[in-house]
Parts: sequence; C-alpha cells; structure tokens
Amino acid sequence: MSSLALVERAAAGPADGLLVLHHGRGSDERDMLGLGNALDPERRLHIVAPRGPLTLPGWPGYHWYRVPRVGYPDPDTFRSAYAELAQLHEELWERTGLGPERTVLGGFSMGSVMSYALGLGPDRPAPAGLLVFSGFIPTVEGWSPSPESRSGLRAWIAHGTRDQVMSVEFARDARERLESAGLAVEYRESDGAHEINATDARAASEWLTRIPGRLATSASEAEAS
Repeated sequence: MSSLALVERAAAGPADGLLVLHHGRGSDERDMLGLGNALDPERRLHIVAPRGPLTLPGWPGYHWYRVPRVGYPDPDTFRSAYAELAQLHEELWERTGLGPERTVLGGFSMGSVMSYALGLGPDRPAPAGLLVFSGFIPTVEGWSPSPESRSGLRAWIAHGTRDQVMSVEFARDARERLESAGLAVEYRESDGAHEINATDARAASEWLTRIPGRLATSASEAEAS
C-alpha cells in the first residue's frame, strides 16, 4: 500500500474520470486541491492530490526528488517517488473504478515532471491525458519516456517565457517530442514567470471538458456493459 498522504474531492455525481494533480517543489497537496476545484468547478471529476515523499533541509514543504540540476532529477529519489506514485495510481484505479483510460495526470513544476514520468513511462499504462503547467520531461539514468507507445494520449502544456526556474525551452522540447510521436498537444506560452496564471487555468479547465471525450466515452461504455 502506498505511504503517500493525499487529499481528495469527490465528483458531484458519478465521476466522468479521475484527475490526479501533483504539487510543485516545496509545496503540498492542498495547493493542488485548490487548483483542482478551479479546473473542474462543475465537479465532473474525482480529484486526488498526493503529497511528495521528501522534506529537505532548508526548504519548506514537500518534494518529489532532489535537484542536482534542473532537468536532471537525482536518480535515486526520482525512482523512489516514481514507484510510490505508480503504486498510488494503481490503488486509485482499483478503489474508484476509474482506470488509466479515464485518468488525467497533471500538476505544476516538479509535479508536472512526475506527471510526464508516470504518463510516459514504458512500464506504466497510458492515461487519457497529461495536464502540464511549467514542467519538463525528465532526463534520468535508467529511465526514458516512451511517447510512441501512448497512442491516443492527449497533452495540454502551458509555460511562461519569463520562467527563470524552468526554461520555456523545456516545454518546447516536450511539445516537439510528443507531436513527433503523433500525440495531440495543446500548447500555450504566456509572458509569465514560474506560475499558473488565471488565463492558463481557464484554458486548462476548458480543455478538461473536451479531453475526456475519451473519459466520457469510457464511462458510457461501462454503463452499457
């Protein structure tokens, strides 16, 4: 059983899908639950926000991995968080009855990195979508993404051109890699810094009402069976 703490928000009725939001560096799960409420105000989705497993001396909040260099997570702590999240996702799918094909993985900053990792990992099932605010596809020894095996996955990416924490070049690289693999990507650049601005949040909310065409189809098929 996963040891990760989490918070949840149930859908208003039968859930169309599952939205798992991973927080950024030095934050916690409560920030992502607030974001989830803004992204899904009609409460169509079951929302889960887990807490990162690490606390680091001199840093507030929680973390998913150590950062020796931006873009290149520490392999040991990355693999540990990856395994914890993989187990948590499996447990959520079993408990809620909302499988990967009805799941969107998302988050901000370091949390987006983990969403990319779990969504593109060759040993993981493909989710319906990736919702990425200011993140990157990680480079880690012993792990590599497999976007070409993610047929049908859709991605939404937003990044600020003035981001001094994670360069916008990371987002441009991710878009190119995903599109080269034949995946549908909705991409936004703003004049912002390392942040989630209100305009992007509204656009992400609108995307969530469209991307789960796949989620809604899966839900209808389940009800008919």
